[in-house]
Amino acid sequence: MKESYFKGENLSERARKNLFILDAIRRRGPISKTDISGLIGLNVVTVSNYVDDFLHQKIVFEKEFDVSKGGRRPLLLDLNASSGYTMGIGVNLLNTIGVVTDLSGRIVHKVKKDKAGCHVKEVVDSILEIAGELMDRAKNERPRIRGIGIGIAGVVDSRREKVRWPERVGDSYHYVDVTIPLKDILEREFRYPVVIENDATVACFGEQWLALESDVKDLVYMFSGVGCGLMLNNEIYRGYSGCAGEVAIHSDRRQTPYFLDRWEADCGIREEYLKLSKWSKDASGQKGASLDPEKVTLGSIFEAAKKGEPLAIDIVRKAGQRLGVRTAYLVNLLNPQMVIIGGGIEQAGIALIEEIRQAVGEWCFQEAAGAVKIIPSRLGEDAIALGAASLIIRHTFAEVGE
Repeated sequence: MKESYFKGENLSERARKNLFILDAIRRRGPISKTDISGLIGLNVVTVSNYVDDFLHQKIVFEKEFDVSKGGRRPLLLDLNASSGYTMGIGVNLLNTIGVVTDLSGRIVHKVKKDKAGCHVKEVVDSILEIAGELMDRAKNERPRIRGIGIGIAGVVDSRREKVRWPERVGDSYHYVDVTIPLKDILEREFRYPVVIENDATVACFGEQWLALESDVKDLVYMFSGVGCGLMLNNEIYRGYSGCAGEVAIHSDRRQTPYFLDRWEADCGIREEYLKLSKWSKDASGQKGASLDPEKVTLGSIFEAAKKGEPLAIDIVRKAGQRLGVRTAYLVNLLNPQMVIIGGGIEQAGIALIEEIRQAVGEWCFQEAAGAVKIIPSRLGEDAIALGAASLIIRHTFAEVGE
């Protein structure tokens, strides 16, 4: 895999046509050359020339004849998904997940571990452990693995191959340079090309690539309000130095408005629950919290809210209101077709999503609010890992014949 494709969207004309044609086959196959031509706007002769190369490379294959509309019945084309495999690893609020997929994005192997912690060493150790376990499971697929994608938090500067990691110091966060050369370690250990991207960026791409129709071209993926992934005009938007999507203002000053200040990745839900559970009571005078403070996790609060615990519901809804204001700011700024709520916070359920929708309706211009669709992540906990793996698939498609 050519390193140049890891640096951004500076693709050759051939690479772009590869992507158009192979993505059409991936999404719509089995499909004829004529239908591909009509779908992507390239003439049939061009499509046929590219397809001949794809057949030679065995990345596509011909299937049964289509029903004839007069004359010779056209052959149908489909993706040879088992001609290659990819690995993706990502960290969300609740766990770390690694997957091996075929070229269609279908999960062949999956490893899931509870999130070990928030410090960079803990996260890096978890990624290395999961990569090793996936390699052990994927012995049959290893000769055809095309690369490893990693979705990681922080500011990813692709020009300098550096990640600035957010770590909490006292009551605030500071961004520190990651000194562990994760990319080099993985490439030396497993001998595959490795790409490292921001978690929200790859999750956004994964949703568009695997879960949405191709006509959704302007998309925001809200990663629990601490950052967002962006797809603009059907392209991943990384910004000039690769760090677009950092929603919060990074400053030691505390005067910034609450919707721009950096907050906890869980929107402060766990901290708020622990604080209020000490004295909160429901209307009947009974204690409003049902969870043991020693065992409270974000997941257990979400489950309590879904079961109707008043305190958990109230805290989740207030978190949705705060996240909704931040989402509204981005909807006004970018006017997207869709906003996806993910990163783990979407597991709070419909109460959270309803509050976000209400806030967007209240705070946005009518034209922007009326156009946007706000939904929870369709890929769920696998979004980052699948997005990272899908980025390798996209690179693989682009490189055919290069």
